Amino acid sequence: MPEDDPRIRRTRERLRAAVLLLAGERDPESITVAEIARVAEVNRATVYAHYRDRDDLVLDAMEKAVGELAAQAARCPYREPGPVPAALVALFEHVGTRAPLYRRMLGPHGSARFCARLREVLAAELRVPFAAGSRPPGHDDVPPEIHAHYVAGALVGVVTSWLEERRPRPAEEIAAFVWSLVRS
Repeated sequence: MPEDDPRIRRTRERLRAAVLLLAGERDPESITVAEIARVAEVNRATVYAHYRDRDDLVLDAMEKAVGELAAQAARCPYREPGPVPAALVALFEHVGTRAPLYRRMLGPHGSARFCARLREVLAAELRVPFAAGSRPPGHDDVPPEIHAHYVAGALVGVVTSWLEERRPRPAEEIAAFVWSLVRS
């Protein structure tokens, strides 16, 4: 199938959105192709026309969610002083709007594979701007790759902790805490 066909992109987006919605409600392992098709408002054959199986679709949907989160992290101007960057607030807003999904994936009964993949993708996204010099000042003696992994691990840890709060703080507040820590 040609990946640049807008109909294919729209259908895959609907399928991924259905998976993420269902995964926010319960364990992704319990989601069926029939449920995904129903939520996406397509037939089961359409699911199989785009993906090998349910696991292939779930993995694609999770990769998309992780990619969006990592892209937000990479947009932060780490080297520039000043107030909390809008990109960092957007990162926490992104997580907040998908809190059930991220809580399920990062929580105590979540997937170690998802946590590891999130750290890996975050580090890869951060490595590029960090290697170009866009990282917190005072750490030029640390190789950019190690610095990227450090910040990625910290972000995953803070997101996980934030999602476990009984009454999660506003995205702006948690972003300000993270910015303070990253900048120190």
